[in-house]
Amino acid sequence: MIERRPFASLGRFRNDWLNARHHFSFGEYFDRSRMNVGALRVWNDDEIQPGTGFPPHPHRDMEIITYVRQGAITHEDSLGNRGRTEAGDVQVMSAGTGIRHAEFNQEDEATTIFQIWIEPAARGVAPRWAARPFPKGDRAGLWVTLASGRPGDEDALPIHQDAAVLGATVLAGQTLDYTVAAGRHAYLVAPSGRFTVDGEAIDARDGVVLVDVP
Repeated sequence: MIERRPFASLGRFRNDWLNARHHFSFGEYFDRSRMNVGALRVWNDDEIQPGTGFPPHPHRDMEIITYVRQGAITHEDSLGNRGRTEAGDVQVMSAGTGIRHAEFNQEDEATTIFQIWIEPAARGVAPRWAARPFPKGDRAGLWVTLASGRPGDEDALPIHQDAAVLGATVLAGQTLDYTVAAGRHAYLVAPSGRFTVDGEAIDARDGVVLVDVP
């Protein structure tokens, strides 16, 4: 099955500093058919204005992955962590038993991110945060595992779930292969460009649900 979720159909939230689109039910946006894809619970497409951001707030029992598309995001949390994650790089926060964090755009330009929430396999784990740069020049035509809880993915940022977040740069005219194993789900989003998935035309920032697609 291939289900395309056009960008125009996504949930919306906007105020004076945040312009957000929601691929899944989130906040005031509710769609019973868009609750989960497997353990994937949230995929938000956020644009944050300079000098603004999310003030300190709590989370529990969620794996929160932030992929920075443009600009940079500065993280602070109740564990004492502080870090700046820039475009193309990734941070992961395991909320576990509880954590408070803030995410701010301290740059001179708008910052755009994908924020991805994955439900953990176990509740009540110790909270943690980590960020990692990924070499952008090595991505063309290859899948790079950014975050994962699967055996063999030790080079990726760890999460508490049998799931993985992958990224790739696809050049014009190029094709990438990825097998969705039987009984598995996948969710695909491209921040820019146009492409096809098994012949289905997909636009930038659309969501694509893949189930048992060889």
